[in-house]
Amino acid sequence: MGQTKINALQLFYVIVGFQIGNTLVYGLGGGAKQDAWLVTFTAMLGGLILMFVYIKLASYYPEDTLLQMIPKIIGKYLTYPFILTYIIYFTYLASRACRDFAELIAATILVDTPLVFVIGSFMVLMVYCLRGGVETFGRMGEAVFPVYVMSMFVIWILLFSVKEFTINNLTPILGNGLTPIIKEVFPTVLTFPFGESIIIMMFFPFLNNKKNLIKIGMAIVLTTGVLMTLNLIMTLAVLGPEIYSQDFFPLLSATRMVSIADFLERFDALIILMMVAGVFFKVGGWTFGAAIGISHLFKLKQTKSVFLGLGTIIVPLAIVSSPNQVAYNELGLDFITLYVHVPLQIMFPILLLCIAFIRKKFSSSKSQS
Repeated sequence: MGQTKINALQLFYVIVGFQIGNTLVYGLGGGAKQDAWLVTFTAMLGGLILMFVYIKLASYYPEDTLLQMIPKIIGKYLTYPFILTYIIYFTYLASRACRDFAELIAATILVDTPLVFVIGSFMVLMVYCLRGGVETFGRMGEAVFPVYVMSMFVIWILLFSVKEFTINNLTPILGNGLTPIIKEVFPTVLTFPFGESIIIMMFFPFLNNKKNLIKIGMAIVLTTGVLMTLNLIMTLAVLGPEIYSQDFFPLLSATRMVSIADFLERFDALIILMMVAGVFFKVGGWTFGAAIGISHLFKLKQTKSVFLGLGTIIVPLAIVSSPNQVAYNELGLDFITLYVHVPLQIMFPILLLCIAFIRKKFSSSKSQS
């Protein structure tokens, strides 16, 4: 698997799909009310900085994944706790993405179906795809991403037909000042989804041409930010800030209001299609990162069996992680975001970059002398 490669366009599709993933159906930045769209736009600027950190690290160690470069930066004996932490982190986030998918499915079309069957059947397909290698995953990205974007644009066009649609729902801009926006940007929206792009560091060694890493990375963040901002504008224009901030799935609620000539209604299927496509990228990315990390840790030559093992772990973990949707969201917002996302997505990579920079400067000055 380590010899297979993906091209820049495939990486773009996979990581943009990964970042957007399941985030479009959620009400990001709800605390900022009508300025929620400014939250995603502002967080995008922070996402550009984080992407620069990841790409700069990759430029120092172009043939290594994140977990391979850690021993070279901080030393072999300090590295194992960090590698284990990232493997557990990737695995847990894969289970959370599966739970997101199952909760939406259970709330819409499969109301009486146990979550274990929804998650289990999805993971069977996911493991089957990933066992084909990173090249298969990249090609699936080429096939799935256009469907995802097409569904998104169709939904936006349909939202224009809702009689409650009014751009006045976005006014007054900055009516509550900058404070609510800043509180929503950090740490919540900066880490979800922009900080999650740290997974790209597990894909860099598989890229067949690394000349334009900075362009690819910046294009990924900008595309994600623009699509999410437009989506929030459309959703807010239909629901208004009050309903938007209180709804678990605001895009789903807005889409349910679409009624063309009292005949064409119930476009929920488009949201489900988007969710399936988005979770494909999200779960696939996290599972791929965890499997590659395990293969590095135990020096395995192949990862097919690792994917199978991870699939059997992720399914029960997604079920037992929280008893219900409310507790699940509280765990993610109150604990995971601040005490897990921020250190692993922001603080530790910046620390690694600083150490790597010093090492490179010291080694270059030593060689010159």
